[in-house]
Amino acid sequence: MGANGMPLVTGSRELAEACALSVNHEALVCSNEALAHVLRVLGHDGIGNMMGYAAFIALPSVILILLFGQTRIFFVMSRDGLLPEVLSKVHPKWRTPYVVTAITGVVVAFAAAILPVGQLADVANAGTLYAFMMVAIAVWLLRKRDPHRKRAFRVPALWLVAPLTVFGCVGLFAFLPYAAMAVLPIWTVIGLVIYFGYSYKSSHLGKGIVEVHEPEIHDLEPPIPGIDEPDRA
Repeated sequence: MGANGMPLVTGSRELAEACALSVNHEALVCSNEALAHVLRVLGHDGIGNMMGYAAFIALPSVILILLFGQTRIFFVMSRDGLLPEVLSKVHPKWRTPYVVTAITGVVVAFAAAILPVGQLADVANAGTLYAFMMVAIAVWLLRKRDPHRKRAFRVPALWLVAPLTVFGCVGLFAFLPYAAMAVLPIWTVIGLVIYFGYSYKSSHLGKGIVEVHEPEIHDLEPPIPGIDEPDRA
């Protein structure tokens, strides 16, 4: 508890200082690995240690997946004209969107070094719930407006899955801290400003431009001697 009797925010500097000064350093709220901590308290030290090692190994891969997913979203938006074209530049050797990857990495590293981890997690959860909700709504609307579109996969029982997804995301969002909920409308306004100020008039789809960016398979494969190359004899 803080000086005013209110609980301290998870991941905040105040909580870290309170745990450092507390005589009960082994309290659950002060643990950096809550699940493993509970298992150790229950007497399952081996399983708790294994859980801690698994989390330590798995977290970097999860973070990389999130970073790569975000950079690819920016890349596709840039390629379609919704963001500046420079963000879709591809490295000539590695064939990856290196500009947007570098920018995203710097921003994430700065946020992780400066901002409280707990608050970052809450904001990330708010954004994830919002994204899942919008995807459910988009799939629902697309199914209604374009039912004959060719689909590689159809969500079964969409009439039930989509509303449950929306209600579930809204319900979980309501239990987030107020600060995390307040950040989402701010980012939404920023996104709308970017969209109507730049993306709307620059969108390739809005201009009716259809581009094929992926090269053909034979363009990626090396030539076969005697078949793809002319005979020089």
